[in-house]
Amino acid sequence: MSMTTDAKVSAAAAASPLALGWRVWVPCLGMALCSWLSFVDRQVLAVLSPTILRETGLSAQDYGNVVFFFFIAYTLANPLWGSILDFVGLRIGMLAAVGLWSAASMSHAWMSGFVGFAFARGLLGLGEGATFPGGLRTAVESLPSDRRARGIATSFSGGTIGAIVTPLVVVPIGLRYGWRTAFLLTGALGLLWIIIWVTIARPPYLPKVEHKSKKMAWPNPLERRFWALVFSYSLPAIAPGPILTIIPLYLSRGLGVSQANLAGILWMPPLAWGLGYFLWGWAADRFAADNPRPVGMFLLLAVFALAFGLTTWTSSVILAILLISWAAFIGGGFQMVALKVGSYAYPREQAAMMSGIASGSWSLVNALLSPNIGRLFDQHRWAEAFWLIALCPLAGVLVWLFLSRGRVKRPA
Repeated sequence: MSMTTDAKVSAAAAASPLALGWRVWVPCLGMALCSWLSFVDRQVLAVLSPTILRETGLSAQDYGNVVFFFFIAYTLANPLWGSILDFVGLRIGMLAAVGLWSAASMSHAWMSGFVGFAFARGLLGLGEGATFPGGLRTAVESLPSDRRARGIATSFSGGTIGAIVTPLVVVPIGLRYGWRTAFLLTGALGLLWIIIWVTIARPPYLPKVEHKSKKMAWPNPLERRFWALVFSYSLPAIAPGPILTIIPLYLSRGLGVSQANLAGILWMPPLAWGLGYFLWGWAADRFAADNPRPVGMFLLLAVFALAFGLTTWTSSVILAILLISWAAFIGGGFQMVALKVGSYAYPREQAAMMSGIASGSWSLVNALLSPNIGRLFDQHRWAEAFWLIALCPLAGVLVWLFLSRGRVKRPA
């Protein structure tokens, strides 16, 4: 029995995503908007932290502990959502996640003390844990292997755009209408994304038949590939975490930048982060397309990351923000290269779980660092805090080199 023309086209599209032309990128663009939303929601507290801490009486260490609760929840949620998305699919899973974190974001408006902020922040981290596993699985489902790193970069890039936009938009809103209003407005944006996702999370944009796990798969910490992934991502890519959460306090307290003037410079590091996604994503596709162990790229990035420790050597705000932006750029590079390598170690049907392991471990390191960085900031021990962050990539790469030795796998 011969196939009809429509059936042949459908079969060709299923076999080769490129047959859909520009539409193949729509799901990744939708996830870029999702990551944009997640970073807008999480950055409101950071960009308004000088005002919020002044009005609530919280110390920098209290603030660091609040961030700790976000990252702990985010740590647990990433692999959890990864397994859920691999099992139930992107459409339903992402609707649930975005609904949860949008409600959590709005709840910040009613908090006034440490316990309330810690609870709201933890709930936000629990929902936002789906962001990166969802973005990576979307790229895997909709793009061929030689375009996946760029697809991942596209899905993740919305986060950097969100971090750029947030200070420019949220700071004026917070100064004029109050910081509580800023949380209400940004949290409500989740409803708009849900409407968009319902529209595009279906054929011809997202394939109808996904490569789902037949049963719920969970990370196995007894495997060497698990720890190789953890150390290639968590410590090496750490810089964007503190840069987006607690480093604004250094600019305010250490260099005397006002709350209003922060809006004029805080967009630079996330822009550099996003550029790092695309440049290093292209480099990973170009130079590590068939290389599951790109030692040279990891070592090069580790050396570049050391420049972050020099930030406190200058009293110039411009030079400081350039060094901070450079660290974010290198952090984005580590993410792209580590995820490209991780996609070789885990099968396609566990793509979201793999991303969840990576993002969850990154979040755990942030959770452990944040209170300590806050304590160092309270004591004005700026240099120690910056070097602590700057040396993490080198430590992670050295451990990865040991754990990944002898592992040579080709992508499926």
